[in-house]
Amino acid sequence: MSSMSTINVGIIGCGTIFPMHAESLRRIKGVRIAAVCDIRHSRAAEKARRYGCNSYSDYKEMFSSESLDSVHICTPHYLHAPMIIEAAKRGINVLTEKPMALNPSDAKKEIVAAKRAGITFGVISQNRFNPSSVLIKKRVQGGSLGKMKSAKLVLSYCKPDSYYKKSDWKGRKDKEGGGVVIDQAIHYLDILRWLSPAPIDYVESKVAVRFHSFINVEDSAEGVIRFKNGFYACFYLINYYSYDDDPEIEIDCEKARVNIVKDSAKIWYFKGKEEKAAPKKNEYIDYGDGVRDYWGYCHYNQIKDFYDALRAGRKPAITGEDALETQKLVWAIYESSRRGAKVYL
Repeated sequence: MSSMSTINVGIIGCGTIFPMHAESLRRIKGVRIAAVCDIRHSRAAEKARRYGCNSYSDYKEMFSSESLDSVHICTPHYLHAPMIIEAAKRGINVLTEKPMALNPSDAKKEIVAAKRAGITFGVISQNRFNPSSVLIKKRVQGGSLGKMKSAKLVLSYCKPDSYYKKSDWKGRKDKEGGGVVIDQAIHYLDILRWLSPAPIDYVESKVAVRFHSFINVEDSAEGVIRFKNGFYACFYLINYYSYDDDPEIEIDCEKARVNIVKDSAKIWYFKGKEEKAAPKKNEYIDYGDGVRDYWGYCHYNQIKDFYDALRAGRKPAITGEDALETQKLVWAIYESSRRGAKVYL
């Protein structure tokens, strides 16, 4: 892709996550939103007016009518695989929201389709781009924390029945793939996996519907992820708390203790030094009325990396292959609970 040419982008799905993509794209030089698509055409038309582009209600029609260089997929989980595979067949580069698919086998099909077509395929896991994650990753790789011994992840969000009733796909296993694990906690499970220098050995877990009456996916999960170097991470996840508390990861290391709360981090070195990281006040994008700040610039940072990669002919920071490893972890949590046994990866 020429470093001079304008990159034409399409976005499929004009719902909750749309502003994080559209507003990020608007800030990247040489990138143009050419078209948006949503099955509710009135919603697509409203966004098209705002961003000065064409609107569609059928993504295949958008692919045929526009000469797109890339597409962002911001649709319900069950639509990710067919849309990614269709884009790949047409030679369109893809950046998809998480999870990349409902299960690892669909995820593998996407990777095969992308490879066959020679397109660039990236998966959003924007929390890796937070100042907190970046600092901890750097310190893990540099060795200043010493060996990672254990970690705990606690997530307690508030997703009441009314949240699920607003949607025709959330809370339904065939369309969402699961509940609190695949939808909310996947970000932090990904961070734990990404920070660990060793691959996962096994997962042992239990998931359940403890509080909701309306859904057939889990609203709670707990368990342990054991890595091949002896490091292990315990997790406790619920989405029926009375408010969205900030997720927290603590990591106990040989030389320090790490605490990540939302997008901020603190390292206490046992020899007395402290280190902190957090987004600065000006590192937030205004996504419009009533839209959460979504934790600083992290969506923008990952989306910009994707387009830098396209222009440079390199791989993006988070490839389909990398995201597949997190998809396997999510699958193992469900499978372990179903079998009542450890699942080895």
